[in-house]
Amino acid sequence: MRLNRILLSTTLVIVALVLQVSVLARLQLPGAVPDLVLLTVLGLALVYGHVGGALVGFGAGLLSDLAPPADHAAGRYALVLCVVGYLVGLVKPDNGRLKSATASLAVVAAAAIGTTLLYAGVGALVGDTAARHVGLPGLVFTAALYDLLLAPFVVPGIMALARRADNDPLDEANSAKAADVSSGWLASGTGLRIGRQRGGRMRTVRARTARAGRIKGVKRL
Repeated sequence: MRLNRILLSTTLVIVALVLQVSVLARLQLPGAVPDLVLLTVLGLALVYGHVGGALVGFGAGLLSDLAPPADHAAGRYALVLCVVGYLVGLVKPDNGRLKSATASLAVVAAAAIGTTLLYAGVGALVGDTAARHVGLPGLVFTAALYDLLLAPFVVPGIMALARRADNDPLDEANSAKAADVSSGWLASGTGLRIGRQRGGRMRTVRARTARAGRIKGVKRL
């Protein structure tokens, strides 16, 4: 990944994690906690593609595993978000923009449900049965609901920032300068051609006038 992508992704993930731990986790909502980190990974994966989405997902998941008050094995959420970021990156649109809001909400819902199920499945493999006691269907439903409600305020902004960070101002300035130079050369060349054409026409008209004068003079004589 390029440096600007790394800096932007790191900043956004840290901000999302801090807000999730310090604000969203303390709301005491029934069921799951709104996953702001997941939404950040989704927004970046939709712009960076499957490779960038996997890398961002792994880093964001690892930070979530290490951030207090995490009570699960380190690397568990990193694996989940790595897979989710890769899969979401596969549906990245060519221009970095999804065609409709329905498609965006479908991606968020599928990612929220898949993340919850995959997290519970990995937990079952390592002997964590907390999801069974809480109720997996309730977790899946509330996770999808909260993420869908939060997505319109998070994912479009993340995608816009990612697209803007991908644009290199130096390349744009050089391209604009080259365009100005080329247009100047075209204008100069066009001006020279027009001047030559005008000069040639004026000389032709003068020659014809002079010839007509000589012919008239002969006739007078």
